[in-house]
Amino acid sequence: MTRTLEIIIAGGGRVGFQTAEILADRGHDVTIIERDERMVSDIADQWVATVIQGDATDPDIIEQAGIERADAIAALTGEAGLNLAVCLAAAELTPEIRTVARIDRTAGETYTRFVDAVVFPERAGARVAANEILGSDVQTLADVTGTLDIMLVRVADGAPAAGKALTDVRFPEGTLVVSDDNGEKIARADTTLTPGRRYVIAVEPDVVDEVLNLMRG
Repeated sequence: MTRTLEIIIAGGGRVGFQTAEILADRGHDVTIIERDERMVSDIADQWVATVIQGDATDPDIIEQAGIERADAIAALTGEAGLNLAVCLAAAELTPEIRTVARIDRTAGETYTRFVDAVVFPERAGARVAANEILGSDVQTLADVTGTLDIMLVRVADGAPAAGKALTDVRFPEGTLVVSDDNGEKIARADTTLTPGRRYVIAVEPDVVDEVLNLMRG
């Protein structure tokens, strides 16, 4: 059974609140710290999480949220610098806590020196938009660490890999076909790449074109 986690979210705006909803749906205990009185009232009305009004960079407020027993803190306000400050303060009070900071484009990956993970919601939104614009044959699902992509690719009729078993397709190094054609099992050596079916593939950026050529022709 998955352990119930104690999670603090700094910032009850669009990103923070929706993150809290997902975590609460998964059975975790969430506390939101939000400065805006009206937003605090809105969150409290929806009973998604415990909500505390205040400045999340204030150690007293973080302690009020239960930082000493929290498993993770996610600073998800729209201010990257403030998010870093929240995470640093939390780590000072509870060194073992997992820290996650929302960043913007200018902050880049430099924050990873100070926090355990960074999130860039605008990039995720742009990925979804690009997928919808380009159609469903090739979709980027997520970039998990660094530049590694997780893609959903439909096998085209007549493509070099179409109709072949995985063991018979010479995918370049840096490629991992994850799912079978039903999307219900992990792909195996005898998994057939059926034309018209879609497969989840993890791929390094320098071999994306080669993989798409094999799958799409």
